[in-house]
Amino acid sequence: MATAVNISEIEIKDLVNRLATLKAEIQKIIVGQDEIIEQIVIALMAGGHCLLEGVPGLAKTLLVRTMAQAMDLPFRRIQFTPDLMPADIIGTEILEEDEDSGKRFFKFIPGPLFANLILADEINRTPPKTQSALLEAMQEFEVTYAGKTYPLDKPFFILATQNPIEQAGTYPLPEAQLDRFLLYIKIGYPSSEEEVRILKSTTGSKKTKIEPIINGKAILLLQQLVREVEISDQLIAYVSEFIRATRPLTTDVDYVKEWVQWGAGPRAGQALILTAKARALFHGRFAVIPEDIHSMAYPALRHRVLMNFKAASEQVTSDDLTGELIKILQKRFL
Repeated sequence: MATAVNISEIEIKDLVNRLATLKAEIQKIIVGQDEIIEQIVIALMAGGHCLLEGVPGLAKTLLVRTMAQAMDLPFRRIQFTPDLMPADIIGTEILEEDEDSGKRFFKFIPGPLFANLILADEINRTPPKTQSALLEAMQEFEVTYAGKTYPLDKPFFILATQNPIEQAGTYPLPEAQLDRFLLYIKIGYPSSEEEVRILKSTTGSKKTKIEPIINGKAILLLQQLVREVEISDQLIAYVSEFIRATRPLTTDVDYVKEWVQWGAGPRAGQALILTAKARALFHGRFAVIPEDIHSMAYPALRHRVLMNFKAASEQVTSDDLTGELIKILQKRFL
């Protein structure tokens, strides 16, 4: 694989092999959730952020903590509450005095956002003002306080969680802010076999130690390598048609016209191509295949397509739409 990244073929293979080891290390603690773990690692490789949704007790926080240990990254957890203010996550200034001159000055004290891996727990429990401060950091990789800009260390990766079953006292993220998340990942209940393994492994005295598999420098190299993964012009055109087909005004698919209020924007296509490239690299390939696109279409599109009232009333979801489009469009273009 010829790349613009200044590392050898052996180093590239070593990096790719470490991804499988990373997943296996996380699975020492996290039972099941294979696809969830893979999608989170793919988002990290693609340089984006994730929104995790699941009912309480599905190990969302444990998953993020375990990933931080296996990745050897500085980790901070922010518990979002209704009284959380932007300064609580960005940082604040304190008044200090120079011992020699006696002059007073303001010194910026960084907040919990100044880490590489952030768990934004229950992001929908905090007011929009604080949500916006977090989303600005996600987009710009920097924060502004008192007119000064402070860059955030890279890699910078936010995993936000939200609970889908309690809406009282919450501030749901608007669609425009949801669009800032590269992937929207839903965590479901474990299978019967997995649940037995969870009960057995979490109620005994045995402690499992997580070894660091990959560091920040290696992650930054992987993010560069993802950009170098090949994707054919045919597949890029296919992604473009896929995204355009989600829009009622530009589609000829009756299913979309019946159920969709607003389709996905260009950022959805960017997200789909980047994550498809990352998935290809995750599986040791240096070229995207249709399976990569179809696999990543669900988490990349489910928060970027707004279903209409009729769809909501009949429980037709954006995932249903994505599955239908895959069936229709691959017959036309692939």
